[in-house]
Amino acid sequence: MPAPAEPAPSGQPAESAPPVVVSNVVGSFPWSVLAERHPALIRQVRGAFPYGPGQHRALDTLLADCTEGVVEPLGPEAADRDQWLEWGRDRIGRSWFDVPFLWSESYFYRRLLEAVGYFAPGPWQGIDPFRPFKLAELDTAEADEELAALDELAPRPAEEQEVALLHGSLWGNRADLGFRLGAASQDTPTASRLVADDGDALRSLLRGGTLCLVADNAGRELIPDLLLVDHLLHHGRITRAVLHVKPYPYYVSDATTADTVDALRRLVDAKGAAGEAGRRLWAAAADGRLTVRAHPFFCAPLPYADLPDDLRREFAAADLTVLKGDLNYRRLIGDRLYPATTPFAVATDHFPGAVAALRTLKSDVVVGLDAGTEAALVAAEEQRWRTGGTHALIQVGP
Repeated sequence: MPAPAEPAPSGQPAESAPPVVVSNVVGSFPWSVLAERHPALIRQVRGAFPYGPGQHRALDTLLADCTEGVVEPLGPEAADRDQWLEWGRDRIGRSWFDVPFLWSESYFYRRLLEAVGYFAPGPWQGIDPFRPFKLAELDTAEADEELAALDELAPRPAEEQEVALLHGSLWGNRADLGFRLGAASQDTPTASRLVADDGDALRSLLRGGTLCLVADNAGRELIPDLLLVDHLLHHGRITRAVLHVKPYPYYVSDATTADTVDALRRLVDAKGAAGEAGRRLWAAAADGRLTVRAHPFFCAPLPYADLPDDLRREFAAADLTVLKGDLNYRRLIGDRLYPATTPFAVATDHFPGAVAALRTLKSDVVVGLDAGTEAALVAAEEQRWRTGGTHALIQVGP
């Protein structure tokens, strides 16, 4: 895909840097996000709350801008207007489809929040437009079944539990195997869908120190992340966990502090082993073994190569930083179209410490595959394996 000029990754000559992903190829995955997914989301948000005429007009304007118009700046009253003008200094006035996909997606969600009055003083300030969708995931029969399955896992050896919970965190609510005993088996269909598996290497880095876990989605995907953290704390595999979430609603389902509280309450109110885990996590928060952070960087349209100094120091000091989900993976790789066989350690050598990715594949960007795996995937599914969420990876570097 063609792309505008972008700074090269750290230490890499500009002329050899892979292109960033853009959305101007009709029919491509990023094109479908801007042309189809974002308009559908605007309609969904419009119907989720009794918004007034001003908000409806703002949503209509956003719909027209992002599908047929050009990138417009935030309104003059926006506190972060200057920051976004700096980030978008060569993008304002251009088609949304011609600027880097990572930037256009991030800016869409910032504009959406502006349209519904999330940041403006008034009755809608701080009201998450995606909250009904997030809460609905927690109140389902499927969620009840997954939590009840923890009772089956509890008698198993701690190592088996750890592997199963790691796979539960990897897949989230994708395949309904978050806490199934078979999740750790090499014979399950989901195991065969792992295009890279550095699970043993990841677990070897859990040495009783600090784990930074950068969350992805709320709801039924955050629950298994929290249960993995509980297991690691409870069995002394780590002494402290720092859970990084978004400072405000982002990418529909990304977890915020409020979503974390909802998930913890869901666990505390559960029966059996799930309830015990929830109460342990609540106590861990009270005594500082579990900390929640919501750094502004996590809603910035920037790759991890541009980490601010405070996060860089924090990740450097941790025993391991685990990045959950597709967006974090894209930011880690710079949302660049590296050859899929590029070593993970090469594409992530800018990261300040040990880093692991737990990701189901939902976009084009991927590295760290062996040539045989890539060839087999392409032969079987062309490029659908990259974006369908049916395959996953566990990768560790550098």
